Amino acid sequence: MVDLLEQSSAWLDGQRKQFLSRSVTYNRGSAAVVVLAAVGKTTFEIDTTGGLTETFESRDYIVLAADLAINGTPLTPQRGDTFTDVQGGQTLVYEVTGPGREPCWRWSNPYRTSMRIHTKQVGTQ
Repeated sequence: MVDLLEQSSAWLDGQRKQFLSRSVTYNRGSAAVVVLAAVGKTTFEIDTTGGLTETFESRDYIVLAADLAINGTPLTPQRGDTFTDVQGGQTLVYEVTGPGREPCWRWSNPYRTSMRIHTKQVGTQ
C-alpha cells in the first residue's frame, strides 16, 4: 500500500529545496560540499547546576540527507564541522554544535530524509 504521508513529505522536501533554500557550503576539514539548505532556528532551554536556566538559540540548516555527501560518501553532521554562508556580501562561518549534551543535529521528518543541523556563528571570512 502507498504511504501518502511519506509521498507528501517527499513532495514538501522538494518544494522546500526548490523555493525556500539557499546555497551554502558544508565543510569538514579540507573537504567541502555545496548544498541547498533552508534556514531556521531552534531555541533550547538548559537547566544549569546552579538552578538557573540558560537559553541557547541556534541557526539551523535544513538539508536533504542525500545531498550531504562528499565524493559520494554520505555524511553525518559532527560538532566542529562548519557551514559558510554568504549574506549581504559577507561570508559568515557557522559551526555545527548543540548546547550541553544536546545533539548537534536531528532528523527533520519521520522518514529520515531531511536533517536539521544546529549551528552557532563563529566568525567571518
